[in-house]
Parts: sequence; structure tokens; C-alpha cells
Amino acid sequence: MRRRLLAVLMVLMGAAALLLCVPLADAYARGRTEHLLLQRRSEAVRFADLADRMRSAADRAELSAEIGRYAQLYGAGVVVVDSAGATVARAGTGPAAEAATDAATDDSPRVGTSDGADARRRALTGRSTDRLPTLRPWGPRTVVLAEPVGRDERVSGAVLMAVPTEAARRDVTVRWSLIAAGAFAAFAAAALVAAGITRWLMRPVLDLDRAVERLTAGSLHARAVSDTGPPELRHLRQHFNTMAEAMADSIGRQRDFVADASHQLRNPLATLVLQLENVEPHIAPGPGLAEHGRALDEAERLEELLDGLLALARVESGTAELTEEDVSRAVRERVVAWTPVFRAAGVDLVAADLAEGLRARTLPDAAGRVLDALLDNAVKFVPRGGRVEVRAGRADGSTAGPAGPAGSVVVRVTDDGPGVPEEHLPLLLRRFARSPEHQNVPGSGLGLAIADEIARISGGRLDVGGHEPHGLRVELRLPASG
Repeated sequence: MRRRLLAVLMVLMGAAALLLCVPLADAYARGRTEHLLLQRRSEAVRFADLADRMRSAADRAELSAEIGRYAQLYGAGVVVVDSAGATVARAGTGPAAEAATDAATDDSPRVGTSDGADARRRALTGRSTDRLPTLRPWGPRTVVLAEPVGRDERVSGAVLMAVPTEAARRDVTVRWSLIAAGAFAAFAAAALVAAGITRWLMRPVLDLDRAVERLTAGSLHARAVSDTGPPELRHLRQHFNTMAEAMADSIGRQRDFVADASHQLRNPLATLVLQLENVEPHIAPGPGLAEHGRALDEAERLEELLDGLLALARVESGTAELTEEDVSRAVRERVVAWTPVFRAAGVDLVAADLAEGLRARTLPDAAGRVLDALLDNAVKFVPRGGRVEVRAGRADGSTAGPAGPAGSVVVRVTDDGPGVPEEHLPLLLRRFARSPEHQNVPGSGLGLAIADEIARISGGRLDVGGHEPHGLRVELRLPASG
């Protein structure tokens, strides 16, 4: 959004600079053209006055000398013609003189001399040249102006002047360059101001975005801290922080209640289990003993459920800081620890393709705790003679060490058990959810939910899917560190 806003401001400022510079440059070019016309027209008037007073050979010589000096000084071409168009006097050499001659003879083979012929015809009717083509850096190189000799019905000829425009065009070029440089400097200054204004406007928005992102990730202590920007955004920041405080307080009270209730219920429940165990020797064999056994199993199941609720409340509190964990080492240790349990259950536990140097920034021992939940779940549901396989690597399949490509660290647990129907897979990560065909298997239904919460708070995720040809596949993905 910041780039889009800055782009809009830059386009507007560029358009404003062009709208100011183009008319200014055009006005200077027209003004410089008018200045050249006034300068040269005054000389043409003087030559026309000399031609009008010409009566003798001496007067003709004086006129020729004057226009000769002028043509030599300014590099111009000057031609004096009578009312019939015959040349009376001529001075100058080069392109300017040729242009003046062409205009005087009504021969216009070169571009631009047609304007000179028109000026000559106007002068012979008593009208002076009152406008020249606007001078720009690329041309025209020569302009022609004409002044009548005599006035009104006494017009006896015309003075034609072909004037080089190099000096005037150089002035226009310099002034246009200064205007362009000034416009660029103004645009650059405006761009810096616009960048500062954009940063000032967007800083509180970006701060709010980061705070919302952290809050969504589970960090209930995230707040918007930027105190800059427009008053409306500062008020929005205050309202957001107030909302975040209220939400964090509400969730905190809920978690505290679950944790306190779970903790407080454990003591009377432990006492109840102990009393049931003490009563067992005094119950005679028969239906009563069987009922007593079922009651004891339910009490122990309730105790396990309370332990799970307490563990979940502790995980959701999110009070632990993220630390760097050696995932490779944690996986190896948990596989070694669970091997005797799987051996007793008649299930093979195999560690295959465990990459070295896998490190992730997670909650303390997150990989080990999640793997404990996954292996505990597998040993319950995989029948005797089955196989459970644990793999660890990078998301791109690389088994390289720390020098490998950065990305996610993946711990995958697969089995060849009965699996879960595809429509029931989303239920496995929900709290207290059990597949319909596994309702009688011991457990609280919180193991995978706790593992999923640990993965989420660590910045990763837990994915559940089917394993071909049958079985279950669970993947733990954690953000790699370093």
C-alpha cells in the first residue's frame, strides 16, 4: 500500500511539474522570439528610412555600406527591393544571404523561405512583419522579416532581412535546461517530502498489521506501539490496544479457569482412586467386583483427562519463549525412548532417513513433545505386527546438514495400521474428537490437539493424511532456524 500511495503521489507531482514547466518554457521561447523581432525590426526600420531617402548614387552607396556592416557584424543577409521587386541593394554571404535573396525573388526552394516571400508581399503593401516562428532549440535556423520603404500609398519598396537564430536558440536552450533542472530539483524535493508523508501515514498502519499478525499467531501480549501518524490512526491504535487488552484478559481468565479447575479436581480425584483401590480387597467376587473395576477405570480415565486439560491450558498460555531446538537429536532420543514400548506392543518402530543438523526455533522441546503424542497415538491404534516409521528432513526433501537450503523442518510419522476414513481426518486435531470406530480405545482425545497447539505456537503446523496402501501419515512442520 505504501508503494501504491507513493506511486500515485509521484504521478500527480510529475503531472504538476509538467503542467508548470511546459507553459513556462513555451512562454520564454515566445518572449525570446519577440525580443529578436524587436531588435532586428529596429534595424530594418533604419534601413528602410535610408532607402526612402535615397536620391543619388551617394545615398545608394551609404545604404550599401550600412547594410554591409550590419550583415558582416551579425552574419545576416539584407536585400532592398523596389516596388516592382527588383533588387536595389544586397549584403551578406552564406545561408542567411541566400534566404534573403530567395525571399526577395519569390523563389522558395528551401524550407522556411516561403514565410520570407509572404513577408515581402506584406511589406510591399505597407505592412511590417509583426510575428516570427517561435524559436526552439531545434529551429528554425533562420527567420526572415520585412519592412516597407515608405508608408501607406507611398510604399516604394521593402527591406528584407534574413536573421540567423543561433544565439537566440542557444538562449532558449539554456533557459529550458534551467527550467528542466529546476523542475527536476522540485520534483526530487517533492518526492522526498511525499516519501516522508507516506512513511508517516503508513507507519501506524504497518504497526497495526504486525500487531494483528502477532495476535493472530497467539501472542496475546502483542500491542500497536507506534504513536505517529494522523489523529484518526492514533485513535484506531488506542481502540485496537483496548480491544486486545480486553480479549487477552478474557482468554486469560478462561485458560486460568481451565487450569485451576483441572488442578483443583486432581486432588479429590486422586483421593477417590486411592479409596477405590483400598476398597477392592473387601469386595467379594461377583458382579460387584466387576462394577468396582469399571468405576476404577473411569476414575483413572477422568484423571488422564484432567492431566490433558491442564497440559493444554499450559500450552495455550503461550508464556514460554521460543528457543532453538536440535530437531535431529530430539527425534533420535524419542525414538530410542519409545522403542521398548513398541516392542512390548508387538509393533516395529523404525527410524529412517533422519537428517543431521536440523534445527528449528520452537517452544522448549516442541519436537520431542509432539513426537511423544504422535508415537503414543500410533502405539494405541496400530495392531500387533504393524510397522511405524519416523523420518526427519527438510521440506524440499534434502537430507543435508546445516549447509543445506533454508526452509521448514519436517518430522513425518507413518504407519500401516487401519488408518482413518478421509472424511474423518479433520476430526483428529480437534479436542476430545475420536474416530467412530476407535471410541473404546483408551485416551482423552487431547493428544493430537495439544500437539497441534504446540506446533502452531512454535510457528509451524501439524498435517494429517492417509498413508498408502493403508494407515495414517502425520507431519510436523517447524520453521528452520539460521
